[in-house]
Amino acid sequence: MENVSRDQNEAVHMEMPKYRCHKEVHALKIKRLYQGPDGYTWFEPEEPGYVVIRLPLEYVTKHNPQPGGYYVVYEDGYKSWSPASAFESGCSPI
Repeated sequence: MENVSRDQNEAVHMEMPKYRCHKEVHALKIKRLYQGPDGYTWFEPEEPGYVVIRLPLEYVTKHNPQPGGYYVVYEDGYKSWSPASAFESGCSPI
């Protein structure tokens, strides 16, 4: 075996595999976030006709949602947040 004296932190420069996503999701654009009297974070959707939605503390801590981004719910019920630029460049209404 060849004796290679490389620093363990030196990375091999190789592009990671690329994937095109094609999932169907439900999503609402976040117009405004606010702290409710119950201590929970709530958001007002940008889309008209929807009520405010309460976000669990675990969701807020994990995803750090921001106004202008999207509250995303996947088919399996997983809830996430996506910045507007990433969501809008990869998703279109159906």
